[in-house]
Amino acid sequence: MGKNIHTSLLTKNNIEKLTEADYQQQNNYLAVVEAMARLTYESIYVIDYSRMGFEYVSDNPLFLCGYPAAEVLSMGYEFYFKNVPEEDLELLGTINEAGFDFYEKIDADERKQYSITYDFHLVNKEGNRTLINHKLTPLFLNSEKKMWKAMCIVSMSHHQQAGNARIYRYGSDEMWELDIKKRSWQKLEKPELTQREKDVLRLHAQGLTINQIAEKLFVVPDTVKYYRRQIFERLQVNNIVEALAYAVNSRII
Repeated sequence: MGKNIHTSLLTKNNIEKLTEADYQQQNNYLAVVEAMARLTYESIYVIDYSRMGFEYVSDNPLFLCGYPAAEVLSMGYEFYFKNVPEEDLELLGTINEAGFDFYEKIDADERKQYSITYDFHLVNKEGNRTLINHKLTPLFLNSEKKMWKAMCIVSMSHHQQAGNARIYRYGSDEMWELDIKKRSWQKLEKPELTQREKDVLRLHAQGLTINQIAEKLFVVPDTVKYYRRQIFERLQVNNIVEALAYAVNSRII
């Protein structure tokens, strides 16, 4: 494992200066994070860049590779170095570096509006790989407007391979995709779905079958299948699971 991987992950956003006002931002905030963890099947991490470690890790065995949450909390970034394949560690280094390069160009007062999402593998103690998705957003900035703490939501990825790094701006249709080879962000046009296509997706999200959706929309099943094909083409996905993940992440539905 090359030192450059560790260096990129550990030093790109190293926080060295914190003021009393910085510390006052976080009064009792972990109680809110813990409440969120009780309400979701997803795993929640809080990253503290001043210590380059974790401040909070929710107790979700699916994403902890067999370790107790307290041990992962203590391990910090060493958890990744032990449980992420080397090729994905290199990928994470690239995403981390490109992400903070993007972030540093954003107007300081708008930095909390941006979130990043990406996929990589975790390997458990039995050697089994799981492709997971990270969604990370700033939690606290320090007085220099650098990201001091960030919240990360971890879930199962709906993609077939690692990568898929995108940045979203909250409250807008703006999003960017990382070209790994060029290490540059490309602005994307947000796909547009018709109202009927959105209806089909929402009903799928409720667990309805094609026949049940057809009954709800007063159409024949073949019409629902047509809408599904249109959705897949517009979103450039291969199945309904990927379509739902894309639509939710992009706030299309």
